[in-house]
Amino acid sequence: MKQDAALPARRTGATVGAMLREWRERRRLSQLALSIEADVSTRHLSCVETGKASPSRELVARLGEVLHVPLRERNRLLLAAGYAPGHPETPVGAAGLEPLRASLRAVLDAHDPFPAFVVDGTWTLVEANASVEVLLDGVDADLLTEPVNVLRLGLHPRGMAPRVVDLARWRTELLGRLRRQVEWNDRGELADLYRELDAYPVPRGSVPTNGGADHGADGLAIPFRLRHGDGELAFLGMVTTFGTPVDVTLSELTIETFLPADARTAEVLRAAAARRIDPLGSGDELRS
Repeated sequence: MKQDAALPARRTGATVGAMLREWRERRRLSQLALSIEADVSTRHLSCVETGKASPSRELVARLGEVLHVPLRERNRLLLAAGYAPGHPETPVGAAGLEPLRASLRAVLDAHDPFPAFVVDGTWTLVEANASVEVLLDGVDADLLTEPVNVLRLGLHPRGMAPRVVDLARWRTELLGRLRRQVEWNDRGELADLYRELDAYPVPRGSVPTNGGADHGADGLAIPFRLRHGDGELAFLGMVTTFGTPVDVTLSELTIETFLPADARTAEVLRAAAARRIDPLGSGDELRS
């Protein structure tokens, strides 16, 4: 059976009470437990969930915080309750976020010669350092046309997938992350992306998956092996997010980094970086 058959239905048109109840049930909290944490009576919470009472703006915001609802979904809760969104959603290319983008570029450059990039909440590439080139050998040019979707790039048969040694396991890890996003966000584009990627064939010869049991989504680092020339490159993939963002866009940005898992990979990456800087071996930086 296809995994996408059980994807959660979108909550379009749901009342704020029904949405709050769904978030409470996802968190596996009783009304009593939530009422204690949010400092509201169980009776009033019950009336809010059933639509018998209208929650104040402050209560909706407090419940969203206690339930750890993503900022985008907190805005949906406020709208459903008849209030204006409480968190701005600034386009990543806006002038006001230039200091943020500069900081991201600095982080990515500091990670060089090891690959690193930034994606938004739909896995669209925002920034990348030069070392990601080693990951893109043989990738179809169409997949590199903006906007670039990193998951599609990684799992498409004309993308990185044919070079991934442990593709079945890697595919399980990536689809698992995307599925959790679908479950936690009412965004149709994420569900559509999941269905698309889930339908991609797994090339013959891939290492059988163990379902991610050894290095689950909560693992500190996820192993990743890529065919390169006559050998392989071994990486540990790590994810960094922003801890206490107030902007929806910022809350959805993630920094994806790949550290070398062995000496040979580190050597190959450093050599590639040296060729970019000094292609003729002159010791001078490449000038435009």
